[in-house]
Amino acid sequence: MREVTFLEAIRLALWEEMERDPNVFVIGEDIGRMGGAFGVTSGFLERFGADRVIDAPISETAIIGVAVGAAAAGKRGVAEMQFIDFISYGFDQVVNVAGTFLYRSGGKVPIPIVVRGPSGGYVGGSLYHSQQFEAWFVHTPGVKVVQPAFPDDAYGLMKASIRDNNPVVFFEHKYLYRRIRGPIPNAEEDFIVRLGEAQVRRAGDDVTVVTYGAMVHFSLEAAQILEKEGISLEVIDLRTVKPMDMENIYQSVRKTSKVLVVNEAPRTCSVSAEISARITENCFEWLDAPVMRVTARDSFVPFAEPLEKLVLPSVDEIVHTARQLAHY
Repeated sequence: MREVTFLEAIRLALWEEMERDPNVFVIGEDIGRMGGAFGVTSGFLERFGADRVIDAPISETAIIGVAVGAAAAGKRGVAEMQFIDFISYGFDQVVNVAGTFLYRSGGKVPIPIVVRGPSGGYVGGSLYHSQQFEAWFVHTPGVKVVQPAFPDDAYGLMKASIRDNNPVVFFEHKYLYRRIRGPIPNAEEDFIVRLGEAQVRRAGDDVTVVTYGAMVHFSLEAAQILEKEGISLEVIDLRTVKPMDMENIYQSVRKTSKVLVVNEAPRTCSVSAEISARITENCFEWLDAPVMRVTARDSFVPFAEPLEKLVLPSVDEIVHTARQLAHY
């Protein structure tokens, strides 16, 4: 096992997949000579050359478009968004081109690309460097969405995403990049984490908490606080937001009968809304309380730290809402 940061786990997964499969290449702004804004591709240019480590112009449409065209010709492109916020400039390439390609080709032409980049707040990134809009892509047929919370999942899910024959949007929460460390398997083990499988991070009996990304860590901290009050939270880490492992969630709901869904994105039409609806539709008779949510406000993320804290979810808010549910 290797003890690495969240960021290094992603870097190693990319490196090892490029070593394993010569069809894998990376493309993005400043990823070659500079190694990327966060150093994820540091050293890649020297090892794999300019044909497979492509420094692109400042055009997300071009970056994703090149990956799509190459995928149609048999390559596997990993397109880096310097910040995932700027995927909006390449939205058409993800949604209307990559997402529809297999369907339009009658199932003959898969598009195995990964569009990856740093997402989320809590780092003072302000408006264009703090967003969480995974719901855009969860809503899109033909596209898979991944958001890990731990280094081993970041490592295994990145490998699985590169090998998958569908377009994958891979959200990497930058708050976790260098804060979270953990063990990952050695390269020779060829470790992957299959897409579409959630994991129970903490077993509990009183309230089910469904979450993903950085909010997993917030939820686990809230669970530790509430444990002192005799309230037991079961924390489910989705890992893959789409496809969503609802059976794992339903199983927990049938045990606790109370559910809190936590996501960092704005509240309206968020992933938490979809999860809440599915639970209500499929587990209504098991519920002893309304499904409740902790989310960001329906607002942009401000630059000022006090305002950022006001807009984004907090451990205290999770504790307060879970306590309400437990005593409902």
